[in-house]
Amino acid sequence: MNGIKFLLDTNIIIGLYENNSDVFMLLKIKGVSIKNCAYSAVTRMELLSFPALTPTDKNSIELLLNNMVYLGITPEIEHETIEFRRLHKTKLPDSIIAATAKHHQLELLTLDKKLAIKLSLV
Repeated sequence: MNGIKFLLDTNIIIGLYENNSDVFMLLKIKGVSIKNCAYSAVTRMELLSFPALTPTDKNSIELLLNNMVYLGITPEIEHETIEFRRLHKTKLPDSIIAATAKHHQLELLTLDKKLAIKLSLV
């Protein structure tokens, strides 16, 4: 993908929004710039469907997302999701995010260590 190197998991974007020092340290170590990041359709749905989201939160999240590349769910990602979920017995949202990273050959940045390990096995 055109300069895109990383797929940010939902927990990373939440960490950015909440000024989580672990997230900022990870991004610094990896040399991440928002401009070389993408997010999945699932991440967008998870972030914007949070019941307690205020209009201000919604605007801030959308502003952050607008600076990254959106990656939708294609039939190929659906297929990879099915295979990943069957193999690793992961939750559907995690499986879609992992399959999106794999399909686009991006490094998934996540705080979910179990998911990261499973993705490194494929």
